[in-house]
Amino acid sequence: MTMTQTVLSVSDVEKNFTMHLQGGTRLNVLRNVNFEVHAGECVVLGGASGAGKSSILKMVYGNYAAAGGSIVLDAGTAGGAVDLAIADPRRVLAARRDSMGYVSQFLRCVPRVPAISVVAEPLLERGVGADEARDRAAALLTQLGIPERLWTLPPATFSGGEQQRVNIARGFIAELPMLLLDEPTASLDSRNRDVVVDLIAEKRAKGVAMLGIFHDVEVRERVADRIIDVEAFA
Repeated sequence: MTMTQTVLSVSDVEKNFTMHLQGGTRLNVLRNVNFEVHAGECVVLGGASGAGKSSILKMVYGNYAAAGGSIVLDAGTAGGAVDLAIADPRRVLAARRDSMGYVSQFLRCVPRVPAISVVAEPLLERGVGADEARDRAAALLTQLGIPERLWTLPPATFSGGEQQRVNIARGFIAELPMLLLDEPTASLDSRNRDVVVDLIAEKRAKGVAMLGIFHDVEVRERVADRIIDVEAFA
């Protein structure tokens, strides 16, 4: 994959919500959303709270349906380009497995599963051997300051900041062409914010395309190659 390759192309996308408790009123949230994300760059969605930044990320990941337009992910993988705006659930799940990672603000995992297994799981799902997956998970947990005595404990017993660091490790561990970042530095101290900035730089150097939301102005300025004003799509 070359650094100039367009990995994600969002064209004329619209999003609306139907307010069922208000007589089915349709609320238009976004229209004419157009942008691209290239290999090796971090594009940040900017704008006020409620402008639709998270809605865009969720449409790209396939959690929200777009009301119109196209969201083409072309990660250069065996499955070829896929329009996530119209793809069936099976294609969306395949794109997530093979091409696109997501770091959300909140950790969602099976209760009672050890933290190191939570982090290693994305590698195991992609056929990486158990020993290698565990070693890579351990390296990331160490880098993010999670002490080894906690690795065998379920993340539900951790503090909010510790859970977020496990979440980040899980999101960053796989080598995928596209990575979505939804406030990955929320609830982190300055040391771990710096670690996340370094992880983003490592992904950029490997040609990963990233699309993210960062309310932390300092972090945003350090990681953003471009900032897209989402309010322009209101």
